[in-house]
Amino acid sequence: MTTIQPEGESLRKAVQWISEEKKAGSTRTHQQLLEAACLKFNLNPMEAEYLARSFKETSP
Repeated sequence: MTTIQPEGESLRKAVQWISEEKKAGSTRTHQQLLEAACLKFNLNPMEAEYLARSFKETSP
């Protein structure tokens, strides 16, 4: 079984970090997590857009 994984190492780390933060019950909003990940992992605009699409907010 294959999984879709982003190409860049920093993007992979950002995806993992956001997932871990959500599992840990972070009090940050969805947008705050995305912004923090972009800064923490120095993502370029394309990577930031991929990240935003990958973690679309599902709750109202």
